[in-house]
Amino acid sequence: MRAVTPDRVVGVLALVLALTAPLYVSSYWVGTLLTQMLFLGIVAASLIFLSAYGGMVSLAQVAIYGIAGFVVGNATTNGNTKGLNLGWNPWWGALAGIAVAVIAGLLFGALASRSVGIYFLMITLTYSVIANLVFGQVTDVSGFGGISGIPAPHDVGPVDAHQNRLYYVTFGAALAIYVLLRYVSRTPFGLTLQGVRDDPVRMASLGYNVPLHRTMAFAFASFVAAVGGVLFVWWNGHIDPASIDLGATIDVLVIAVVGGLYRLEGAWVGALFFVIVNNYSQQISFIGPRFHTLIGAIFLVIVLVSPGGLVGLWERAVARSYGRRRGPSDRPPIDVSQVEPSV
Repeated sequence: MRAVTPDRVVGVLALVLALTAPLYVSSYWVGTLLTQMLFLGIVAASLIFLSAYGGMVSLAQVAIYGIAGFVVGNATTNGNTKGLNLGWNPWWGALAGIAVAVIAGLLFGALASRSVGIYFLMITLTYSVIANLVFGQVTDVSGFGGISGIPAPHDVGPVDAHQNRLYYVTFGAALAIYVLLRYVSRTPFGLTLQGVRDDPVRMASLGYNVPLHRTMAFAFASFVAAVGGVLFVWWNGHIDPASIDLGATIDVLVIAVVGGLYRLEGAWVGALFFVIVNNYSQQISFIGPRFHTLIGAIFLVIVLVSPGGLVGLWERAVARSYGRRRGPSDRPPIDVSQVEPSV
């Protein structure tokens, strides 16, 4: 039987609070803040997975989730907006969006898999810039005005009238993604990926195909980001190139770092913090449009005080209260001794 720890207690409490949120918070909180937090957390979790388990900090996750969103918009709208207006069922549109995004992620990953560090970061940033420009200039699929009136599935929408439905769908997707990421990180593939992260030269000498593992990890993270993109267009009903511009790319990176760049839970912790600060800082007159200045200052303070983000602060507090010292919270210890080389 697993021991009861503060982490598990807080995790169970967070699940209970999330499940019962519509009972004790306003519809604005459910439909605007919490739903947004959940799908932003999914996108940030894809970035954290690549960073924590693959050693790859990617700035292409917003581009991937935008590709999924634009495919859904083109596939499911039916006139009165830009795009292809194919009029598909929203569920089929969602599957198409995820599939196209994963294919794009596979291609992106294959091109970037042999680069590391700042070079990988800059290549993935280039992907984001290219995606933003393509959707802005190719008017057949979007244009700078974007695609409006994107419908959610009948079982989920209309979102304005049934905010709780989309909230619970997004919550279920976020929970499933978290469980999936935790599971994958413990599979032979996940353990091998962590070995590649720590010592790619040694892993290559043991017979592992390092570029292939990085490519597959990028494709898998693209699937996760694509799920967030589908949920975003269902929630927003609109997507345009500004939704995936450099500002949106940096926002997701800030969410991941503030929450904890090496802890999956940090994706949703950072997203909740980001959404609340963004929402309520707009009501302060001297901040208003200067939100990014505020979040930048907060980002700097958190990086200096706790490189492990808010989750790192929590772990430090727990360790102190238990009267013991833990190892560095930035990265979990990895054991790859049980992984056999791939043929």
